[in-house]
Amino acid sequence: MAIEMSGPGVDGLGDVVRVLAEWQHDGAPVHLHPGDVGWFWRFGAERTAEATRTWSRAGEVLAVGLLDGADLLRLAFAPEALQDEELAQQVAEDVSAPERGVLPEGKAYIAEVPTGALVQDLLFKDGWESGEAWTPFRRDLGAPVPDPGVRVEVIGPEQAHEWAAVLRASFDGSTFTGERWHAMAAGAPYADARCLVARNEQGEAVAVVTVWSSGEGKPGLIEPMGVHRAHRGHGYGRAITVAAARALQELGSSSVVVCCPSSNVGAVATYLSAGLEQLPERRDLYRNAS
Repeated sequence: MAIEMSGPGVDGLGDVVRVLAEWQHDGAPVHLHPGDVGWFWRFGAERTAEATRTWSRAGEVLAVGLLDGADLLRLAFAPEALQDEELAQQVAEDVSAPERGVLPEGKAYIAEVPTGALVQDLLFKDGWESGEAWTPFRRDLGAPVPDPGVRVEVIGPEQAHEWAAVLRASFDGSTFTGERWHAMAAGAPYADARCLVARNEQGEAVAVVTVWSSGEGKPGLIEPMGVHRAHRGHGYGRAITVAAARALQELGSSSVVVCCPSSNVGAVATYLSAGLEQLPERRDLYRNAS
């Protein structure tokens, strides 16, 4: 049977999230997680469906792509399909040809191609090159996680605007709002997610994080994590990351994973201080404008 690329539509997003959850395993490469789709859901279900691509054979989804921006595709493959030649060839062709409706003409990027995936070799042969370096982190949750040492709350709809304000103050150019929090929380992946806020001794919200479970005994994801720019340098990043690990442990996750640009030395230091193990660096792929 031939490989078919399609968009899942809003009604099919739940199936995409379920498949991505099935593909998460400890020891496997860190790749597209249900939480990545959940975080994108802040833009609404229709836009999330428009940004999603699936590659299937005989109705079985073997690869998923998320357009995290017009020119950036994030990829995940079924573990047993990493060396599937027909699949790799079809994905490589679809992402390289603008008329297929995946990536546009000009410079474009592909992130999170799993280590050992045949498609990466084919893309290199087609002129794609290694790009920005990313560092994945993982912490096993089989042992007790220490107390974060600060007051941490799980937030609900009534605190959405406060949580959003801290996130905006954590990232330059962020446009996140309470309305986007509500859109995210309405998405299918958020059923297995929690948003946390850390407070200082004065009760001010100083750091936020969202954690996403992929099911009992599977890796959970941190996305995003931010510390208010007015409250940096006090260990709140480490504290909220430890709190995230505890929350995922309570949700039944086997480990916590997160990935950040290797150039973000502050984030790298924060995750290391919170007890996460630094994994081998990975690189995006990019295609230059012709």
